[in-house]
Amino acid sequence: MGLKTLTATVVATLLLTAAPAVASPAFVLRDGVSEPVFSYEKAIRETAWVETGQDLDRDGQTDRVAADIIRPAEPTARGQRVPVIMDVSPYFEKVGRGNERQPKTYLPDGTPSQFPLFYDNYFVPRGYAVVLVDVGGTNRSSGCFDDVASGNGVVNWLNGRARAFRTPFGPERVRAEWANGSVGAIGKSQDGATAIGMAASGIEGLKTIVPIAGVSSYYEVHNSHGAYFGWAGGPGFYNERAEKLCRPFEEDNARRAGTDGNFNDYWRGLDYVAKTGKVRASVFASMGFHDLNVNPIQFGPWWEALNSHGVPRKAWLHQAAHVDPFDLDRSLFVKTLHRWFDRWLLGVRNGVETEPAIRIEHTPDRWTDERRWPPATQQRVLWPTENGLGSRPSSGTASVTDDPARGASQWVENPSVTSPDRLVFAGEPLRADTRVAGTATVTVTARSDKPAARIGAVLVDYGPATVRNTKWPALGTKDLTTRSCWGAGTAADTGCFLDTVADLTTVDKRIVATGWADLGHHRSLWRGEPLVPGKAYTMTFRLSSLDHVVPAGHRLALVLGGTDGDMFDPELPALGSRVTFELSGTSLSVPVVGRV
Repeated sequence: MGLKTLTATVVATLLLTAAPAVASPAFVLRDGVSEPVFSYEKAIRETAWVETGQDLDRDGQTDRVAADIIRPAEPTARGQRVPVIMDVSPYFEKVGRGNERQPKTYLPDGTPSQFPLFYDNYFVPRGYAVVLVDVGGTNRSSGCFDDVASGNGVVNWLNGRARAFRTPFGPERVRAEWANGSVGAIGKSQDGATAIGMAASGIEGLKTIVPIAGVSSYYEVHNSHGAYFGWAGGPGFYNERAEKLCRPFEEDNARRAGTDGNFNDYWRGLDYVAKTGKVRASVFASMGFHDLNVNPIQFGPWWEALNSHGVPRKAWLHQAAHVDPFDLDRSLFVKTLHRWFDRWLLGVRNGVETEPAIRIEHTPDRWTDERRWPPATQQRVLWPTENGLGSRPSSGTASVTDDPARGASQWVENPSVTSPDRLVFAGEPLRADTRVAGTATVTVTARSDKPAARIGAVLVDYGPATVRNTKWPALGTKDLTTRSCWGAGTAADTGCFLDTVADLTTVDKRIVATGWADLGHHRSLWRGEPLVPGKAYTMTFRLSSLDHVVPAGHRLALVLGGTDGDMFDPELPALGSRVTFELSGTSLSVPVVGRV
């Protein structure tokens, strides 16, 4: 995409006229959106090392995170200031960003040359700066992993509240006199989690966040209702210096997190859902309901908390896995993101916040706009019976024997065949298409023959369908050989990316929600207790958030098992429990739009 031609008068006024610091804003509108009027090739590229106010690596010096900056040169020459689009990430060196895993690259003198993704190519010519921040201890940053502190430190610097330097350890100060203090944080996965955490801190100057498949509660990453999945250890993307210096920091984190599945003060500090009341920023989020990397439970409760606090918000929801909407509907997503940043960072009254808040994909590449999520639903309670899944409680019991060598993906196979490690309760074929949207819950009344028991629950749609292929490691999209360009570019940073299309497959079933629990936490998430073998305990736990249309003729089923081998660390002790469910005290509550 090249720069659009402006009239000679506008060009002369915009690019040639000297202006004081209080000059008009450094952007030009046409048809309600900011225009690409600044040179990308001549943009200023530099790095500032920003103090976070911490010394996590214990080297006796305040940690500094590297902020690589690209900003249009023309506004600075006129004394005008610009807003910042910021991505805070640990991935810029070893993993890369985006579908093509782009890393940051540098010239021999250290000047940034490639800024991953399209944000710089598209937005710098429109009057934005783009700042890519290395989380503490990664790439060119000192310190250890504290992503929110890393991002907030840079926001503070952009607002004159923190110090930055020209080199990693040198004394030469650098000031952000080119920044107007308005920041938007964007990013996928860990980067999205950082944006959510920054917003939950209530930091001044953060005007909007765009988290893509972001984490809102780190407890749910490592645990579920008292069931401990395993601790992955410290980040695998530390630089060589941090690998050594940050071992005590990471060991302390692991100790405070614990391995007993208890919710504690460590996890409370990383529970951003509980801190939604502090959010000052608007939110434009995206989530895939078949994401096996970041469970959709990270979206549902957080989104409903945003609803309850009246946060200005928008979301793209889809049926793919861990995918950026840039690779789902590229043109419309870029257009929407453009208007969103114009609204919240440039102050353009374009009405984007009053449009339907939800754009949702129900079947591959078929999107609809809706006013809210979840939509209006009714909780429908379904009960396991000897014959399947019914509308009334049933007597009797059913048992599973814990087998951590098998997981949910195997539990759901061959539902009519008896298997000792799982129970399948399938309802009658549905008479009409039925949409289930929100967060379902499962209540179990169960006895274990051992002092501990894990329970896995799976909601399944049995029936033939053509869907996005999200069977691990597939993501639901595939690359083409063609490329499209999104903004201006240089030889080092073209702004051109592989086009993508839906990766489709035909299935006879689809897992639509999953959940796990430790029965010893039936009384409290904060403290588990040993089970009395043979004693019945009742516990309710959530499944992952979902939005799924079950077609007419399909059967909705609840599958119960023990330790889910797809989810739990195989190094964890095998419990070997035999769990017996009392059917009269076991049920599934699903949020239904319409009828079942």
